[in-house]
Amino acid sequence: MGFGVSYVLQLMVMFSLMFVCALSQDDVVMKKLKTTISKNNLDWSDKDFCNWKGVRCSGTKRVTTIELRSSTVEGSLPQELVQLTELTYFRCSGNSLSGNFPYMPNSLQKLYIDNNKFTSMPNDFFTNMSNLIEVAIDYNPFSQWQIPFSLKNCLALQTFSAVNVSFVGVIPEFFGEETFPSLTTLKLSFNSLEGNLPNSLSGSSIQTLWVNGQKSNNKLNATLSVLQNMTSLQQIWVHGNSFTGPIPDFSNLDQLYDVSLRDNQLTGVVPSSLSSLQSLKIVNLTNNDLQGSPPKFQDSVQVDIDIDKGRHSFCTEVVGQPCSQLVNVLLSVVEPFGYPLKIAQSWKGNDPCHGPNWLGVVCSSSGNIIIIDFENKGFSGSISPSFASLGTVTKLRLANNNLTGTIPKELASMPVLQLLDVSNNSLYGQIPSFRAGVVVNTNGNPDIGKDKPHGSPDSSSGGEDKKKLGVGAIVGIVIGIVGLLGVGAFVFVIYGKRYNKCDNKVQTPNAIVVHPRHSGDGNAVKISVAASESVGASVAGGTGGFSLSSSVQNVEAGNMVISIRVLREVTNNFCDENILGKGGFGTVYKGELDDGTKIAVKRMQSEMVGDKGLDEFKSEIAVLTKVRHRHLVALHGYCLEDNEKLLVYEYMPQGTLSQHLFDWKDDGSKPLEWKRRLSIALDVARGVEYLHGLAHQIFIHRDLKPSNILLGDDMRAKVSDFGLVRLAPEGQASFQTRLAGTFGYLAPEYAVTGRVTTKVDIYSYGVILMEMITGRRAIENSQPEENIHLVAWFRRMLLNKDSFDKVIDPALNINEEGLKSFWTIAELASQCCAREPHHRPNMGHIVNVLAPLVEIWKPAEPDADDMYGIDFDMSLPQALSKWQNLEGISNTLDVSYSSSMVDSCENTQSSIPPRSPGFANSFTSTDAR
Repeated sequence: MGFGVSYVLQLMVMFSLMFVCALSQDDVVMKKLKTTISKNNLDWSDKDFCNWKGVRCSGTKRVTTIELRSSTVEGSLPQELVQLTELTYFRCSGNSLSGNFPYMPNSLQKLYIDNNKFTSMPNDFFTNMSNLIEVAIDYNPFSQWQIPFSLKNCLALQTFSAVNVSFVGVIPEFFGEETFPSLTTLKLSFNSLEGNLPNSLSGSSIQTLWVNGQKSNNKLNATLSVLQNMTSLQQIWVHGNSFTGPIPDFSNLDQLYDVSLRDNQLTGVVPSSLSSLQSLKIVNLTNNDLQGSPPKFQDSVQVDIDIDKGRHSFCTEVVGQPCSQLVNVLLSVVEPFGYPLKIAQSWKGNDPCHGPNWLGVVCSSSGNIIIIDFENKGFSGSISPSFASLGTVTKLRLANNNLTGTIPKELASMPVLQLLDVSNNSLYGQIPSFRAGVVVNTNGNPDIGKDKPHGSPDSSSGGEDKKKLGVGAIVGIVIGIVGLLGVGAFVFVIYGKRYNKCDNKVQTPNAIVVHPRHSGDGNAVKISVAASESVGASVAGGTGGFSLSSSVQNVEAGNMVISIRVLREVTNNFCDENILGKGGFGTVYKGELDDGTKIAVKRMQSEMVGDKGLDEFKSEIAVLTKVRHRHLVALHGYCLEDNEKLLVYEYMPQGTLSQHLFDWKDDGSKPLEWKRRLSIALDVARGVEYLHGLAHQIFIHRDLKPSNILLGDDMRAKVSDFGLVRLAPEGQASFQTRLAGTFGYLAPEYAVTGRVTTKVDIYSYGVILMEMITGRRAIENSQPEENIHLVAWFRRMLLNKDSFDKVIDPALNINEEGLKSFWTIAELASQCCAREPHHRPNMGHIVNVLAPLVEIWKPAEPDADDMYGIDFDMSLPQALSKWQNLEGISNTLDVSYSSSMVDSCENTQSSIPPRSPGFANSFTSTDAR
């Protein structure tokens, strides 16, 4: 007893010393800060720094906020600021602070240092700043520097504002949804950036994009095509650059209200998707080379086109007045070329044959176009069929450009055509049948007459190519003598090039057998194939039969390796007709084995083959070979050959829960009934409960959402997509990891800190419950601003019971009894989405709430498909032997428990030990049911 008291006293003394040390450290740092800044009106005379103006402290007297808003503050910032380890908010905007900006503590969430005189920041400043949410460093006279690569580590970033900070170089590819799923504001104006807008911006959550006024000679250039896929955009400022090409299609940007495209080199016709955009309030198009008719916007839109004074190429100066038919035809002719700038700058007015000369257009004295001469213009793109509408043209010269595609058959109908010169381009395909007397020059197009262009996967090979193939085969055989792996790689390359059409079949080895433990029905899955060829790396039977890449040799997958050639066969060579769905990882294909068994094959896209894609691939294999449950999608096998990474799952014929909740009208199906939704919710809860504690380790899914919940023919649900699952380190309830998941389902503490517990899955599950109740998505951009986020809206509606009927999905027909369960589930959903993690229930509690609403116990009928079904005609030893053979075990008994079963048994069976973190580890739980 005395020892225990002494130990406690020692701990108290130790924690007291730590507290005093931290408090003293903050005191020293704040005094240092006071001495380095000067000429200020700050009231920092109090002995207690927590009482200083603009300084806030926690209950333990640690500094959490520093706000220097006085516009007279000068001096510099001390390096010791990094020692304020509980600082979350730092603002010194609009002062005259100078020198180098120092490192800051990684606890920082909001940083505002704009409008000062700082001359530099460390390039690795952001390396450990994983908690940063908002950053504003605008208008500081930094030395030239590139956008720091260390910014990638700020995974919770929502706002990055760096206007006029001397950035040079290109905008990096990491500004996208994959790195910054929560980024809504990106401001990079008045720097010296060059190049294009990165393609990674496509699909991002960015709402405000400022890249205007770059100062470099080249400025930002190329096209604005990526904008059409940035569907969250509300404000676009790209003016004062060198962007070219047409204005993209804005029809999917239904929140866009402010568009400034002025002072660029944009060409083409202003699309109706912009001029008719309902959300638009401000648009500025002045000083471009836009063509066609001046657009007519809604009266409520503030428009700046400046037709009278600005540089433009409109066919008329009257807004809304259409161009002549001839001008419209000519514009459609150059549309596939991307509306070249030299054309836009030359084609003025509404009559090509009277007035200024139109580049490439030759007219007769009677005012008819007789020659189109686009020879040697550097044009790229395809040949427009609209040329055929120019019925008076006798000569069409398109030689010496970079044109691709085929010669449109419509050109053969041109009535007076005498010459078509398309020589020295990159055209392919058959030459249309022109009438007698028409000279067609196709020289310098090596693929004319071929069905596919040179270098495409489906292109046919000539004699020379076949000769090269033969040499390659000989080389492959020689390599094969040296080592079988070389042969395997060579054969894969050859077949990868030769077979990729839907109607081609691939010859495969005799049979691939997947171990029964990993097959959906408890039987070995046998894929019967032709016997004429074999590939060294195609046999199953564990990693011993397949030389894994060193980067994946740590994956413990058992007997699950399947050849790429087998998967090509069963998916009809990854035919588009077999696509089940697409996502950020790649594409899922349906496959069918010779015995009629259907499978789902997830094929990672090539850009996912890097470290991140490999990590997710390994994670999914590692998780699904360690856990097995009737409500987790089963993994049948995997393939890793060259750059191919594929996972093979059981097939779930009813698709995703997302389809049945949100897209049922489009699919022509009926909405899910309330009882069915409850049943699905219970299935998901049981699957996640198993991951969280009933398996022999704790797994955290991190990406629970309706699109990752799959339904079988019986509409029972299984959780899928385990690429982001993380295994909790032994003995740890929480740990920190890279932020991942889907916006709208991320728990707030995870989004801010990257700290992971099982409660992040509980939060996501609560969002799913809300979606089931309301029929609304987690993020509804079509809603008013205050109602966009489902969780916030749902909580408000739940507070007012009189308006609760507005929450219920209109597609549901609820009786009085069902309404009671609605209240129960609504309250449960709200608890799951509690702001504080410790206020959320665990999955065991959720199962206990849902089970009585779904299940009324009755004796079950024997299930022929249950691999653990018992035939009562067997003797007990026979049944046990069958059971062991199915599992591949000898003396280990597979025991499965739900939390509710364990809780009820603890008080009645003394032979079962009390439930504890080590409880699950005392069993081999490979297939919890």
